[in-house]
Formats: sequence, structure tokens, C-alpha cells
Amino acid sequence: MEEKPTEISTSKMFGGYNRRYRHFSPTLGCSMTFTVYFPPPSSPSQKFPILYWLSGLTCTDENFIMKSGAQRAASGEGIALVAPDTSPRGLNIEGEADSWDFGVGAGFYLNAKEEKWKNWRMYDYVVKELPKVLSENFEQLDTSRASISGHSMGGHGALTIYLKNLEKYKAVSAFAPVTNPTNCPWGQKAFSNYLGSDKSDWQEYDATLLIEKCSKISTPILIDQGEDDKFLHDQLLPHNFEDACKGANAPLVLRMQPGYDHSYYFISTFIDDHIHHHAKALKCA
Repeated sequence: MEEKPTEISTSKMFGGYNRRYRHFSPTLGCSMTFTVYFPPPSSPSQKFPILYWLSGLTCTDENFIMKSGAQRAASGEGIALVAPDTSPRGLNIEGEADSWDFGVGAGFYLNAKEEKWKNWRMYDYVVKELPKVLSENFEQLDTSRASISGHSMGGHGALTIYLKNLEKYKAVSAFAPVTNPTNCPWGQKAFSNYLGSDKSDWQEYDATLLIEKCSKISTPILIDQGEDDKFLHDQLLPHNFEDACKGANAPLVLRMQPGYDHSYYFISTFIDDHIHHHAKALKCA
């Protein structure tokens, strides 16, 4: 059954409000939390475009809201920020909390095919259920004008969701995304457990492989990657994605940032650029 989201916390910031909600998700079969930053309206009837933010391994909906500082630019641009959680929680599936890179806090924004992990349907939650919840419960949000971004595992989610749904999102950006998960340990562990052994199923959630099938990407894909990120060479593989974009004639701005790591210090340094990137695309919509 669907239910209206219940507000569980609120904090004023840069003239707007961070509001955290809980609701029952029929898609995932459990209660979920998400946070929305509502910028200050310029008029009572103003409707805000949305930037969805997908967080990385071990994170919740609160990490980005509390650490990124994105609200300052979002307030100025009149963009709402929507941050969902990263996986189902509270289902008590055997093995769901045995490691930090799989199970709870590690939904990988896919629809699992293995029966044991049938509740792990974060792709459908982000693409279908959450926009419907927002549209039906928050009249100040314009879900028809949306962009998507994320970090690490969430960068993987943002890229793959965008590439599979070009009609739903005006632009995409990412920080240190897992761009080629079929070729890295995090992705191989998650995909083999959630999706099974058929690697053709894995390809549906790999941005480096998906970009080869895409056309008509009008807004450049923006990626920031720290050069001192300890996961750069074995997990993230941005140059694989860069090569695939060149092969597909897909517009990509890949910025390698000297000295920066994988943390929210890195994200908060460059987040304003990403907000402005999305604002331009959303306002042209």
C-alpha cells in the first residue's frame, strides 16, 4: 500500500528548508527515507525543477544534505535537491550487512534478479516510484523538469539511469563515478550477487557499455574525478568511459582534479559547478 510521506525533520538553510521524510515503498517492500531541499520561493505559485542526488556505498539520504553545501547554489538557482537512501533497510535478509560494499547501503541502483535480493530494486524506486511520490505530494515540485547526479556508486547510478532514460532527465553529472562496473571488483561483486551469472544482464547497468548505444545526448556529461582518489585505478575507471564516449561521439567533460580524494571535501569544492551545470539545462527545458 502507498502512503503519504511523513516529515521526520526540518532545518532551515540559505532561506530554504531541508525536509526529511519517511514513507513505505511498495517497490522495495520496506519503509524508506528521503530528503528534499526546498529553495526559497520567489512567489507562492513557483514550481521548482529537481536535481536528484544518488549517494555512494555506506551512505544514507543525509550524507549529501549534511556535507556537500549544495544548498547555497541550489537556493540561488531555485532548484530543489532530492536525496533518496541507497538501499532497502530493515528487511533482515541473511548476509545483508556482512560487508560494506554489498547489501544494506549498497543498492547499486539496479533491479536485482536473484530471488534472495528481490527487494533490491533501487532502479525502479529512483526512476518510477520516487518521482510519483514527489508529484503526488509536493505541488511545489515540477517533476517534469529533472536532472540527476551522484557520487561513486551513486555516480554509477546517475550515469546509467540517465543513459537508459534520456527522455526523463535534462542532464547528468557525477563525482568519482564507478563508470565501468563490469570490470571492477565492486561491480563484479554486486552484479554477480544481485543479477546472477549471466553477464548480459550486467551490461544493462554499465555506463561504459550503455554509452555505446546512445545518441542525441545534447547536454555534455560532467564528471569530476580526484587524481588522489585511492579508488581511481581499480574501481572507478573514468578513462574507460572517456574512451567509450569518444567512440560514440558523446559529449563529455571529464575534469581530473589534482590533489583531491574520494571524500565530501572534494565534492563540496566543486558542487557549485555541478548545480550551475544542471541549472542551465533545467532552465532551457
